[in-house]
Amino acid sequence: MLYFAAARERTGQAREALDVPEGAHVRDVLRLLTEKHPALAPLLPHLRVAVDQEFVGPDSPVREGAEVALIPPVAGGSPGRFLVVDRPLRLDEVVEAVSGEAYGGLVTFSGSVRNQTKGRRVLRLEYEAYAPMAEKKLAEIGAEAAAQWPGVRLSIIHRVGTLHPGELAVVIAAAAPHRKEAFRGCEHAIERLKQDVPIWKKEFFEDGEVWVGLGP
Repeated sequence: MLYFAAARERTGQAREALDVPEGAHVRDVLRLLTEKHPALAPLLPHLRVAVDQEFVGPDSPVREGAEVALIPPVAGGSPGRFLVVDRPLRLDEVVEAVSGEAYGGLVTFSGSVRNQTKGRRVLRLEYEAYAPMAEKKLAEIGAEAAAQWPGVRLSIIHRVGTLHPGELAVVIAAAAPHRKEAFRGCEHAIERLKQDVPIWKKEFFEDGEVWVGLGP
């Protein structure tokens, strides 16, 4: 295991060996790490995992002798505020990203998968994104809101991969010194998200499937 920046501070070391069971995946490694280093748990939503110097998701296998690294957000931009991720979402992630003593108003939005569309029962959705561009566009939406309503601070996290009814697809938080600007900032984020951010959705029904926007 390799640790950098905040992850190194939480574990108190730059590297260590970790015994994992045969056939383990990244999510198993993270579970073992939080048991061994409880202080890491609050950081996990903000970290990326690399196995043998390649970024991977939670379902990726971890071979014996693999080099696994916990990668905090790199310097620059607004780390952790505008993300595309392939893991379950928590609303408190975006709330924590924008909260502060200067912000008296806080408005949130949680978008979850519906169990039906136009009378057809939804089995699951599959989200796909051009992640680097999507995160850039999400940050641009945040900048737009701050320019239009000075003092507004946004955080948007969108999930990709396979989601089932009831699971969160996107979480948004808007904070501002006053409630009116917070409401407007949150609404702006929701509407702009649908327009220019390269994230695509495919719906799977009992009797077929369709990419949203390309089907009937």
